[in-house]
Amino acid sequence: MSTQYTVTATPRAEESGAVALAVASLPASFGPASEATPTPQISAIEGAPGWTNEAIKAIDGGALGIVVVNPVPERTAALLDAAETAGVVVVLDQRWAANPALVPAEDAVRSVAGRAAMLDTVATAPVGSDPARLLTEHLAAVVRVTGQLNALRVLRRGTHGYTMSGRLANGAPVSFQGLLSNARPAGVEVRLYTDDGGVSIAVPEPLAAWPAEVRATGPQGEILLPTLYESAHRATWRRLKEHLDAETFPSDLAGFARLTESIAHLS
Repeated sequence: MSTQYTVTATPRAEESGAVALAVASLPASFGPASEATPTPQISAIEGAPGWTNEAIKAIDGGALGIVVVNPVPERTAALLDAAETAGVVVVLDQRWAANPALVPAEDAVRSVAGRAAMLDTVATAPVGSDPARLLTEHLAAVVRVTGQLNALRVLRRGTHGYTMSGRLANGAPVSFQGLLSNARPAGVEVRLYTDDGGVSIAVPEPLAAWPAEVRATGPQGEILLPTLYESAHRATWRRLKEHLDAETFPSDLAGFARLTESIAHLS
């Protein structure tokens, strides 16, 4: 019989991570903490500055699993040590990078990466959003499908967005545009061009009513990869349950450490 884990969430994590909705969609896996179970087994926290310390406090408080919603760049070494020592599973619910459609998208992109001629990507967030946070979420989604990028450089940064450049592993140029605008739906688009086609990826907001789309184009024409009707939030919680049941540990914190390092060295 599958174990059901009790959950608590900070107000900000609930607001940005739709925790109650994700938990309710997985009733056999998770349920809210109650008076009968006052010590929750899973803690959901918002990834605002200081989130690594908050996660360590949750581990010290007896949490078995932690979900961090939209984390900002921070050093994760101390948290990783604490989690490994206590046997706690920590997963990151990242705005776009956690979307399950990026798993087949990664395969599609990397299968043609050696022939890549250019990668162009645009991320959009509502006016008033934090451009630095948008850049983190944008880069996390792109690196999720391309792997590590080289020669990352900010060309322009301001209150309305940013422009950034970089290079793929084969030396092909990468162009980033970050836009704070209400004229476009929030989301991220990635287009990889090759000599005979490429891959296009469109990822909406986690709470959007439509799924991500991944299209691969080649000599055979365009193929729409199977559509996955699951939000990034729900996929994160499902992944947490899989690790808890299997007593395995995700690579989220190690991957985020590399992302944090890349952002710290942006020139």
